[in-house]
Amino acid sequence: MSDTLFDWEKIEPRTVIPGFHGRFMHSGAMTFVLWQIDAGATLPLHSHPHEQVVHQFEGELEVTVDGLTTVLKPGMVAVVPPNAPHSGRALTACRTMDVFHPLREDYRTGAPSVLQQAMPD
Repeated sequence: MSDTLFDWEKIEPRTVIPGFHGRFMHSGAMTFVLWQIDAGATLPLHSHPHEQVVHQFEGELEVTVDGLTTVLKPGMVAVVPPNAPHSGRALTACRTMDVFHPLREDYRTGAPSVLQQAMPD
């Protein structure tokens, strides 16, 4: 494949935190993550300097951004502003795509992510 055409099925999934299994793709300025999220998996409260767009394909994902909670259902899109505290919980098994701008270096290099650092001990 070239640097401009990607096949999700050929990208090996990685588990970043329990229940969040993602396939990661990076352009010059953005990071894309296609998540398979286990029912009941929780996303700890965290923030990052990236703008994040969450596109819900399958299942129901409860998200809280800056204290406002909503349930994302298939076809819905949420925008998380840079540095906004946010968290989530998969009410069902989910297939979700996150897009980050600018590029997430922690996801590109495999360095510990803000999600891993936000996990309770």
